[in-house]
Amino acid sequence: MSSSAPDAEVPHSKSQLPGKTSWWSRQSLWKKILLVLISLLVIIGLAVGLGVGLTVGNNGDSSSSSPSPSPLPPYRLPNGTVWQPSVNSSWQIILQNPLELSADAISISPNVSIFDIDMFTNNKTVVDGLHRLGKKVICYFSAGSYEPDRPDSSDFHSSDKGKELDGWPGEYWLNLSSSNVRDIMKKRMDVAVQKGCDAIDPDNVDGYDNDNGLGLTQDDSVEYMRFLATEAQSRNLTIGLKNADAIIPKVLSIVQFSVNEQCVEYSECMTYAPFIDAGKPVFHIEYPDGAPKLSASTVTKYCSDTGDGDGAKLFSTVLKTMDLDGWVEYCNRAMATTSLDTT
Repeated sequence: MSSSAPDAEVPHSKSQLPGKTSWWSRQSLWKKILLVLISLLVIIGLAVGLGVGLTVGNNGDSSSSSPSPSPLPPYRLPNGTVWQPSVNSSWQIILQNPLELSADAISISPNVSIFDIDMFTNNKTVVDGLHRLGKKVICYFSAGSYEPDRPDSSDFHSSDKGKELDGWPGEYWLNLSSSNVRDIMKKRMDVAVQKGCDAIDPDNVDGYDNDNGLGLTQDDSVEYMRFLATEAQSRNLTIGLKNADAIIPKVLSIVQFSVNEQCVEYSECMTYAPFIDAGKPVFHIEYPDGAPKLSASTVTKYCSDTGDGDGAKLFSTVLKTMDLDGWVEYCNRAMATTSLDTT
């Protein structure tokens, strides 16, 4: 207000007294515009501040007085540093005996891209020989069960073991949360690296689906697979999921392939199809009655991607005997027997 005004008081009434001009009428046009803009900015600032405060305080819900926790991000591993096998890759799996492969071998039967072999019984010479022939090597070991005849069997504690596996005398489910069990598995992966394995096939991670005697749950298996995948990744090893179909949605992003047994036999192949959709192979094994002598109709049954095999399109299917010896038959009726060291 101007200092020359005789009365500095602003009337409390909205109307002005006779003979006096209002303070607003005495202001220049540019000042009026400036004051209006400042007022608008103040009002907008207050409104925004109030809205943000309500949102933060109530998490967007006026009925809640405390914020709800944010969902955890999905657990993922960068796959760029490990070998990613292709969908529909050709393969052979042999766990009964070590391969017989001489240092100067120029071929192996069958002539497939990938061999899944027992990590303990096959030495580095076999792995090197397969690499020399242009093959990739997946090394098998049991990650979820105690086996009595492995070189490190004495490292397990009695408290690590649960109930015996049905049909496998002397083999016991393992406590997946045991620090001792996990240390043993780290050492096994170190052996895989020393032998030159490209990948690991850790078996028996589905204790939750069996009478394990340890109270194992699906969450235990998911967390264990995360541990195994992290350790494998740190060693530049590819890792697969063996069976354990119930946890596929939670671990698909951290493994590079599936090894499935008998999804046609049990009409479960559709459960494994997400691997194919993700560009990751399903190494599929069936154990038909009568193997190694199979009829055309039997081969057709286990190689179909309709009916009991619905969902198995582009699976890498092999027909084997239950002891997983050197014999194999493929869906095109090709058969082969890999030479094994039986001494």
